Amino acid sequence: MLTLGEYIRLYFLIEAQYIKGQMQYRADFLISSVGMFFSSLATLSIFVVLFNSIPDLAGWSLMEMVFIYAFYMIAISPMQILFDAVWFLRYKIQSGEFVKYYFRPMNIMFYFMSERFDLKGLTQLAAGIALLAYSSIRLGLVWPVGKVLILILAVFSASLVLISIAVMAGSSAFWVVNSYPVLALAWKVREFAPYPITIFDGIFRFAFTFILPIGFIAFYPAQFFLRPAEISPLFYLAPLIGIGLFALTYKVWDLGVNSWTGTGS
Repeated sequence: MLTLGEYIRLYFLIEAQYIKGQMQYRADFLISSVGMFFSSLATLSIFVVLFNSIPDLAGWSLMEMVFIYAFYMIAISPMQILFDAVWFLRYKIQSGEFVKYYFRPMNIMFYFMSERFDLKGLTQLAAGIALLAYSSIRLGLVWPVGKVLILILAVFSASLVLISIAVMAGSSAFWVVNSYPVLALAWKVREFAPYPITIFDGIFRFAFTFILPIGFIAFYPAQFFLRPAEISPLFYLAPLIGIGLFALTYKVWDLGVNSWTGTGS
């Protein structure tokens, strides 16, 4: 059993080799990074067009929406950067290549996920941080040390929710021949995350809070910073939701790993 320090050291060694390989195709990296940047801002352009027609969205101003979206972009970056391999899980399983992960004395999820490091996600992270700073200035928000620490914790919790949704959906590949529709649907639903939960009807608001908790990705955390007087008590459950959902996801992954029997002869 490897120690935490050994896992960290091994991770950086694996990623260093992967990044060296990716840098052999610098033009591809630059083009895909630019594409990621503009695709990340696509929703922002929708907000601008929308607010040219209406003064607010269920009481939320344009800059507040930009803040929520910026928080979402930052929260989704760890999923894009560190867990991008989940999109390739079905190929590894269908081809039988996944069997190689059983033969190394290390955690299989760590081994599998560490094989990809999506550098393009750094572009999205930078754009999210820039938008958060810009919207904070426009909204007159002040960031004392305590609030910054809460922001970091909130981003961590939101990231765990996003990672859990994607990995749990991707893990269906252990039981479903074509798991892409499951993963694609889960990833499509998360597009509702940058919007205030209050704009949805009651049944959707319940579902996005207690069934598929995308409200904890951006809205509830952003509400704490934007409108502390209206903060939902659910915000304080965000760390528990994130950690609990990831623990459940890891359990599903572990069940899949233990039940998979290969592609046969």
